Amino acid sequence: MIKQLRKEIEENANSTQAEIFQGFFRTDKGEYGEGDVFLGLKVPVQRGIAKRYQDITLQEVQELLDNKIHEYRLIGLIILHHKYKKGSEKEREKIFNFYLKNTQNINNWDLVDLSAPNIIGDFLLNKKKKILYELANSENLWEKRIAIVSTATFIRNKEFKDTLAISRLLLKDKHHLIHRAIGWMLREVGKRDLEILEDFLKENYNNLPRTTLRYAIEKFDEEKRKKWLKGEM
Repeated sequence: MIKQLRKEIEENANSTQAEIFQGFFRTDKGEYGEGDVFLGLKVPVQRGIAKRYQDITLQEVQELLDNKIHEYRLIGLIILHHKYKKGSEKEREKIFNFYLKNTQNINNWDLVDLSAPNIIGDFLLNKKKKILYELANSENLWEKRIAIVSTATFIRNKEFKDTLAISRLLLKDKHHLIHRAIGWMLREVGKRDLEILEDFLKENYNNLPRTTLRYAIEKFDEEKRKKWLKGEM
């Protein structure tokens, strides 16, 4: 089955699209996606492939995650989510731990964003969140992004405490992908409780990266947004 999956991935390769992805995901030397390789499959195509092969074994998913080609890893993560959704609590815990053992392979922002809330966030929703704080304190860019983006699931369930706490931990991080992720999660909090968002922004205003602030206030009306950007809130 894995051989047929590989064949289908290769048959859908698009060299023109691959070149676009190589630039979009910053794969040049010294950039965050350095060394990542693309075949040029768009996400809907990858979702279709993943759905058809969702019954492959975890060992075969591991083969996909170990692959240097980006689309193999993303398809592996989508399959992992299919397995998670169908699994018992025991099977979900196994997949949760499997995911955490593979953070070195979840090494671009789309891989994190399309998987972390659905597996890590969902599994931890009604459990202790200690592992997220450990990830937030990691030296690894992607583990830090997993920590904050996983809280999207909590936000959807109107639980904001961990999003705010992890955001505070990461405010001094230097990487723009962390700045954006924090701002994105804060914006999602604001959609559900504007007062909580504004209180957080006021409390931490002097430490907020500019990118984080812009993302967080993106849904404010223009006049209000300008006041926040000028510090006149």
